[in-house]
Amino acid sequence: MIMHHNDHTLAISALRSAAPYIRMYKGKTFVVKAGGGVFGDTATTRALVEQIGILHYFGVRVVLVHGGGPQLTELSAALGVPTRMVEGRRVTDQQSIDVTAMVLNGLINTRVLAMCRDLNIDAVGISGVDAGLVRAHKRPPVPTGGDGTLVDYGFVGDIDSVDTRVLVRLLDNGLMPVVSPLSADESGTLLNINADTVAGALGAALGAEKLILCTGAPGILGSLDDPRSLVSYTDLAGLRRLRDEGRIADGMLPKAKAIEDAIRGGVRRVHVVSYHSAEGILGEVFTNEGTGTLIVADINALTPAEQQAPA
Repeated sequence: MIMHHNDHTLAISALRSAAPYIRMYKGKTFVVKAGGGVFGDTATTRALVEQIGILHYFGVRVVLVHGGGPQLTELSAALGVPTRMVEGRRVTDQQSIDVTAMVLNGLINTRVLAMCRDLNIDAVGISGVDAGLVRAHKRPPVPTGGDGTLVDYGFVGDIDSVDTRVLVRLLDNGLMPVVSPLSADESGTLLNINADTVAGALGAALGAEKLILCTGAPGILGSLDDPRSLVSYTDLAGLRRLRDEGRIADGMLPKAKAIEDAIRGGVRRVHVVSYHSAEGILGEVFTNEGTGTLIVADINALTPAEQQAPA
C-alpha cells in the first residue's frame, strides 16, 4: 500500500484525537458481545475482530462474548431439529442443547480463535461451564404474552452467580477470553443462556468500564423499520419508555434487559453498535459523536460534547 502525504496527516490527526481516550481506557475492562450474525462471512468477522484487536493492543482488557443464533438455526434445520423462539429467546429441548454445544463451543468459538491467531491476538476460548464461570439453574416455565400462557424454555438457564476468577487470571496474563454462553447447573446439565444476558452479567461482575453489544442494526432505533431513526443516546428511563411503546421488540428485548442489569450492576456505559461497520466499535469508543447508541443510568451524567452528538 502506498500512502501519500495527506494520508499520513490524516492518520496522525486521528491518533492525536484518539490519544485522550487511549489514556483513559488503558487497563480498563470492556466486555464486547457479538451476535452470531457477524460470523456469517469471513470479511465481517475479520473486521470485527480487527477492531477488538486494536482495543487489546491499546491495553484495554477485552472479554469477548459470542452468540451463534443463525448458525444454530441453520445446523438445527439440517439435522431436522425444529427451532422455536418466544419473545426473542430460543426454546431448547434435549436435541437442541446438543446442537447448541456443537455450534457455540465448537464451530463459533474455534472460528473466532482462529481469526485471533491470524491477527496476533493472544486469545483463549472458554464457556460458562469452565471453572464455574457462570453458575445457573434450569429456568422453570414462565408466563408470557398478555394471557399469561406458561412457556417451558427447556434446557435454558437463568444465572445464579458469576465467578470471574478465571477471566481475571487470563486478563492479568495479557490474554483475551473468548466466551461461549453455554453453562451448566450443579448436576452438570448443560444449559443454554442468552449471550446478551451472559455479557451483561460478566460486565457487572468484572466492574467493566463498558459493555458493547454488536448487532445487525445500527443501534437502538426509534422506529423499528427505519434505520435512520437511530437513538444516539438514552438512559434507563428512556430505554424503559421505548420498550413500553413497543419500539424494542423480539431479539432486542433480552438486550434491553441485559443493558439494564449491567448498568444497575455497575457498568458505567453500554453501547449498541453495528457489526456491519468496519469502524463501529472504534468510532463509538474513540469519538464523542459515536456510531451507535450510548446508554447510561442518567443522561444528565453525559458530558455536553456527548449530548451534542447527532440525533
